[in-house]
Amino acid sequence: MSVFILVSGPFTDGRIWNDVADRLRESGAEAHPATLSRQPGADLETQVDDLVRLIDSLDPGEAPEVVLVGHDYAIHPVLGAADRRAERVARIVHLDAGLPQHGDPALALVPDPTVHQLLAADGSIGTIPVPGPQEWQRWGSTEGLSARQLALLSELSAPQPTRTLTRPLRLTGAASAVPTSGILCTAGGLTVETIEALVRSGPPQFRKLADPRVGFFELATGHWPMLSRPDELAALLLRAAAGEGRRLAAPAGAAESPFSRPFLLEVPEPSRPRVRDGLVDLHLPEQAPDSAQGPWPAVLLVHGGPLPSDLVPAPRDWPFFLGYARHLAARGVVGAVVEHRLHGLADYPQAADDVAEAVERLRADPRVDPERIALWFFSGAGLLTADWIASPPGWLRCLALSYPILAPLPGWGAVGPRFRPAESLRAADAADGALPPLVLTRAGLETPQIAATVQEFVSAAEQAKARVEIIDVPHGVHGFETQEPTEEAREAVVRAVRTVLAQLTS
Repeated sequence: MSVFILVSGPFTDGRIWNDVADRLRESGAEAHPATLSRQPGADLETQVDDLVRLIDSLDPGEAPEVVLVGHDYAIHPVLGAADRRAERVARIVHLDAGLPQHGDPALALVPDPTVHQLLAADGSIGTIPVPGPQEWQRWGSTEGLSARQLALLSELSAPQPTRTLTRPLRLTGAASAVPTSGILCTAGGLTVETIEALVRSGPPQFRKLADPRVGFFELATGHWPMLSRPDELAALLLRAAAGEGRRLAAPAGAAESPFSRPFLLEVPEPSRPRVRDGLVDLHLPEQAPDSAQGPWPAVLLVHGGPLPSDLVPAPRDWPFFLGYARHLAARGVVGAVVEHRLHGLADYPQAADDVAEAVERLRADPRVDPERIALWFFSGAGLLTADWIASPPGWLRCLALSYPILAPLPGWGAVGPRFRPAESLRAADAADGALPPLVLTRAGLETPQIAATVQEFVSAAEQAKARVEIIDVPHGVHGFETQEPTEEAREAVVRAVRTVLAQLTS
């Protein structure tokens, strides 16, 4: 017999699970909706302790198969409790929840920007107020909820203790072998297809989702399925407990990061060592700069993310970026790579500051022509282009973007309104030529959610009369350079580099 411990997201308590719990019990399972401590002084560890006590209260002989279900924020205390009682837990279910790692605070995944602003203004605040019925959409899709259910959400809620969101999750790895399931509420935009793309070519932490012990389900509703679809949710929970669910195929070479594979172009080993200046690496050309033109122009490569803070090797040491930088150096410009700190969705301001600092270091180097600089953004770093589009400096000769994410994806509400490149384009006055040329490389097999952000950006660029060179890779996936090399992919990279260099040397 499966025994479910049901833990809901912020503000809510066990009452939100009433209908789901009834369905589970009718099927012969045992269900325990959890209400976690919510006094102002409670923190994440307080709520982990709550769940550990609940697990310990169950008779091991009568509850041999505890299934911990964590919805939204609650995946943090669920993972903390599973880490302490791994021997009692048969499965962990992520219900429209993230994939937090050791050391991650829940705040990094909080979608409501007003919460980040509130905590920034007063870090000592004890609790976060309950959202009103019309405010819940800032925490997730409210599709499927009636006006009465939205009101019920607020009625069944209490203020969320601040320290539950700001304290880091502490894990020893004891529960790493516990099978897991993911239930994706697709009205928020996240689908199994998106997860597959992340496994194939996204941040390294997603590769473990191709483990055969991980199964996925989709539920066509918003972020609170316990209210909008209790029958369907209960059925999926029973299937998850039985080990069902869609498995993801592990990509070839899944044991290694796709970014650690050899670069798709043959680039000669340089005789000059790279120059490390704080958070930026410089790869210098072999030949001396043209005396008639002065120092070398430069291209700063900006990696995507979010990526774990302890990732080894770091992006600037990946063959991917070493290959790009060395290829640029072989073409007579400085290839530079910035190591920025985009570790969570709330880190875009920090990453933007890092990129700005790297640019200043690059322009201050006497070997670099400070008036001939291009910036090249990849994947999730695409959001960082918003600042450079909104206020383009005169020395910025080109903005290049490869398979970029150009608007926050569903569930990325923690990304502030500052990082909306299409909106920056709409606000820009391109008539006076202030906007630099844009070089956009698009993957033909991009995931629909990312492709939609690119299309919105292209439409805004057309309206702004921006100069855009589009390089299409019809058979390319997100991060196509990391896949099995094709002539199409090689030609796209060569063309993108050639186009960027033309802007630097014109």
